[in-house]
Amino acid sequence: MATRIAGGSFVLAQPAAPAIMTPEDLTEEQRMIGDTTAEFVDGSVLPHDEELEKLNYELTVKLMRQAGELGLLGVDVPEAYGGLGLDKVSSTVISEKLAKASSFALSVGAHVGIGTLPIVFFGSRAQKEKYLPELATGEKIAAYCLTEPSSGSDALGARTAAKLTADGSHYVLNGAKQYITNAGFADIFIVYAKIDGQQFSAFIVERTMKGVSFGPEEKKMGIKGSSTRPVILDNVHVPVGNLLGEPGKGHIIAFNILNIGRFKLGAGCLGGAKESIGLATAYANQRTQFGQPISSFPLIGQKLADMNIVTYVLESMVYRTAGLIDAALQSLDPTADNAGEAAARGIAEYALECSIIKVFGTEALDFTADEGVQIHGGYGYIQEYKIERIYRDSRINRIFEGTNEINRLLIPGTLLKKALKGELPLMEQVEALQQELISFMPQQEFEAPLDKEAYLTENAKKLFLMAGGIAVQKYGTKLEREQETLALLADTMIQIYAMESAVLRTRKLMSTRGETKAALPVTMTQAFVQDAFARVAEWTEAAVASMQSGDMQRIQLSIVKKLSRRTPDNGIALRRTIAKRVISNEGYVIL
Repeated sequence: MATRIAGGSFVLAQPAAPAIMTPEDLTEEQRMIGDTTAEFVDGSVLPHDEELEKLNYELTVKLMRQAGELGLLGVDVPEAYGGLGLDKVSSTVISEKLAKASSFALSVGAHVGIGTLPIVFFGSRAQKEKYLPELATGEKIAAYCLTEPSSGSDALGARTAAKLTADGSHYVLNGAKQYITNAGFADIFIVYAKIDGQQFSAFIVERTMKGVSFGPEEKKMGIKGSSTRPVILDNVHVPVGNLLGEPGKGHIIAFNILNIGRFKLGAGCLGGAKESIGLATAYANQRTQFGQPISSFPLIGQKLADMNIVTYVLESMVYRTAGLIDAALQSLDPTADNAGEAAARGIAEYALECSIIKVFGTEALDFTADEGVQIHGGYGYIQEYKIERIYRDSRINRIFEGTNEINRLLIPGTLLKKALKGELPLMEQVEALQQELISFMPQQEFEAPLDKEAYLTENAKKLFLMAGGIAVQKYGTKLEREQETLALLADTMIQIYAMESAVLRTRKLMSTRGETKAALPVTMTQAFVQDAFARVAEWTEAAVASMQSGDMQRIQLSIVKKLSRRTPDNGIALRRTIAKRVISNEGYVIL
């Protein structure tokens, strides 16, 4: 289990490698949960894949209940309420392994994540006793209703209204929710509405309540086997006991549950990326052109290598973050009266990291799916080949759980808020860096493997602090309006977290498995970090150029150039080494 580390602190200090969670640290129980999930997907879900894609409600619910019987729906539900009450690493393993189930994985994910967790973390004892046991088994299915026709990213702009009846016994809800996953068959809905048009609040609404109705199924680009329908609320009388949390505190529930949803989405993308590599490599080994398998061609090998590299990095980030969240929630008593408040604090601590996982993970899956289609050539465009579906299904992920653009604004914004609250010594580090840069001299001699990559990661942090410091000094409280600058800072933070996660995991592998066995992770880390650092340098230069002018611009850009000085390795040779292993393994490979 990872030790407690402050959220966002990765831009200021590097934890020791043993302190982070990695996939290699999975317990025997966690591995068994992963095996059980994979066996369920292969044995029970995939044989019905074609029927599920036709949007068969009855079959989806039947399979979800089978998953419930195996305990796969109750991992996040406390034992006191009929679940298994396991850690977030275990639920991460399930999310990853379920990805192969395509649309069905989304149905399960919406149920166990954003559908059930609001009650797990923020429900009263009575609400938990009433709803969680049936949600844990799949006897009841959950859905999450936040988005409206007029409010997507602006969740607090919701127009769904709630009004307390004269006798104080019910809230009357009126409004419409859009794009609701599982709406076609869900029994329980977490609905957000404004009490008296002002207090943004959350409610537990049951399908059988009078006035609840549904619009038609949306005709989607992908994830065709998942139900997506509008939910219409027409004078729905919801008992006051179904108010979730406190009046006017719905945003605390909504945003923290979205944080977990973002993280779980990234874990699912990891599973999808691994499957894309397996499909692409198997096809490349089988497909021959000019008398030889196309996997023997260097440009195909380069694609497979880059797919494996970005997946290794994503895997490192996902399990590192799972460990952080576990550490934050490990002392939480889900039966306590203040469980919601404690959960909100623990989840909010790593809101920034959850957004990073969401952005990096969804874009990594898009990359691997796109390259997978390209490797398949014309066959990749044909529905008979699953890579075509993965490509279509992956596109929604950059929109789900807050668009990637919104998350890019949240990442540096959250860091600044933590700094202003005194939770992170951000500005102190900026001031110290300004003194350091006056006499900074680049290091060019490195002795041990990954010393260069660790050095580049630290310099990337300096580049971020430099650009971030200039931005705060120039714009002050108006920085939130400078979205292009915020996006550059966010992309830099994402790359730093990715670089550091890979370095830490690989160093941990080197210490536990030895340098020889960890040779492939070392090579992948070298390839990724050196390319990522080049991107960070480019973005910092763009940010500085946009904020400074004249002599000050020239001075600052010269510092960027000094911090960015490096001697790159032979990237082509690194990727040929990686490609050889991926092709031989015919799928994702680490050791």
